[in-house]
Amino acid sequence: MNWYFEALKKYAVFSGRSRRKEYWYFFLFNLIITLILGLAEVFAGIAPETDQSVLAALYQLAVLLPSIAVGVRRLHDTDRSGWWLLIGLIPIVGVIVLIVFFVQDSSANGNRFGENPKEAAA
Repeated sequence: MNWYFEALKKYAVFSGRSRRKEYWYFFLFNLIITLILGLAEVFAGIAPETDQSVLAALYQLAVLLPSIAVGVRRLHDTDRSGWWLLIGLIPIVGVIVLIVFFVQDSSANGNRFGENPKEAAA
């Protein structure tokens, strides 16, 4: 849970690097919160005429900027420019490429985006 809050603290910080742990925990908690909001809306009977969850959509809108920021910092950690995030706009292939980038280990030592966050934590 600390990694989720760590990413939220860096709400619009696009510089620096983020470890895999920070990115994937942020992703996981976003998914869980979105599912819980969607289920709560179904059980409460809020907006039953729509197929989409209004609460979950509002939450996703609220965390859009930190999601982009942590994605850019994760790409920086693998020594790639944050502009690579735009490849996700290409259906299927772009998303697969991003997933491959996001699961890769950090580039060793420092890179042009800063020091390795694993070394700083140790």
